[in-house]
Amino acid sequence: MKVVLLRDILRRLEAVALAAGVVWAVTVTAGSDTAAGAWQALREAAPVGMLRWELGDLRAKDTLSPAAVMTIGESPLLLAARPAVAELWSTERAEPEESSQPGQAPSQATVPVEETPLAAPNAPDNGVAARTLVPTDPSGYTVSGRVYISNSTSHTVDVSALADPFDAELTGDAGPQVLILHTHGSEAYTPADSDGIVWSGDHRTTDARYNVVRVGDAMADVLSQAGISVLHDRTLYDYPSYSGAYDRSLSAIQSYLAQYPSIHFILDVHRDAIEDSQGNEYKVVSTVEGEGTSAQMTLVVGSDGSGLTHPDWMENLKLAAALQEDLLTEHPTLMRPILLRNSRYNQHATTGSLLLEVGAAGNSPEEAELAGRLFAERMAEVLEARSK
Repeated sequence: MKVVLLRDILRRLEAVALAAGVVWAVTVTAGSDTAAGAWQALREAAPVGMLRWELGDLRAKDTLSPAAVMTIGESPLLLAARPAVAELWSTERAEPEESSQPGQAPSQATVPVEETPLAAPNAPDNGVAARTLVPTDPSGYTVSGRVYISNSTSHTVDVSALADPFDAELTGDAGPQVLILHTHGSEAYTPADSDGIVWSGDHRTTDARYNVVRVGDAMADVLSQAGISVLHDRTLYDYPSYSGAYDRSLSAIQSYLAQYPSIHFILDVHRDAIEDSQGNEYKVVSTVEGEGTSAQMTLVVGSDGSGLTHPDWMENLKLAAALQEDLLTEHPTLMRPILLRNSRYNQHATTGSLLLEVGAAGNSPEEAELAGRLFAERMAEVLEARSK
């Protein structure tokens, strides 16, 4: 009788363990779109899950890592203050993503700004309405020459300092001078013909014919032809998991800088997502004489406003302002206002780091590629002039 009862208890425990395992696996793979992605997610989560089980920390509701739990477990005082420790850990460690919604632009400035949408009837038709966004009023902006800056930080920008030479420059060092990468590499555009495209999310795909990797390829080609050595990292740091993309791209940046000390400029190329007040998607375009219709672009500059260390953010802003001034001299509607943000977007890595939003989800891949080429052409001119 006792043996039968014991077997019954063991069967129940096995069933509970199996059910718990299934629930855990479903939770871990919920954001994966393919079998390969699900398997990768399981491989990444299994060691951490086993360690949490060993620590008896399976039901923790905070974001402390297993290593942090092991550390504070050595001190009863710290363990008793776990909620406070978790809050401090989150504040110090978090690198804010661009927005709360994957694929969307950084949130707008706290001071309202006005950009007037102009009709763009000559834009190629890919089924998305086209607009050209241009600032019509300096209110809410910091303005220097042709450069408009939408500042959502608590910093006051010294306009006179924007005209000073930026810190980073091309050198005679052997090895790549420019690193192009994509923290959100699966961010994609809207083709006129979807020719077998496989979507991995809302306007996201691993197909480099349609995502921002294509833009990076074009930029690398132009810079290389100008005699500037370029390293283009085509890794999709947001796939299969969007969360943690900035942590993964930062690790790559640090590895590249260690391997190639010659790198002075880092371009993190993204794309925006824009809708009107009724929620209708539209693309942003600029008619470029002799070239056709290009996607408009936005330079995003990070700062130390989030509390993360970034003492030289002004050098990145000076670089952005120099590029913006030059680009708008050549192509008056190609660039939207610069966004100065609290998040640092890994731009603390060098004084020549920028985030570039090329077009929006509604733009065609061809419009985005042309924008990338135009940006790279003018960037090469600006950098070479700075280095003379």
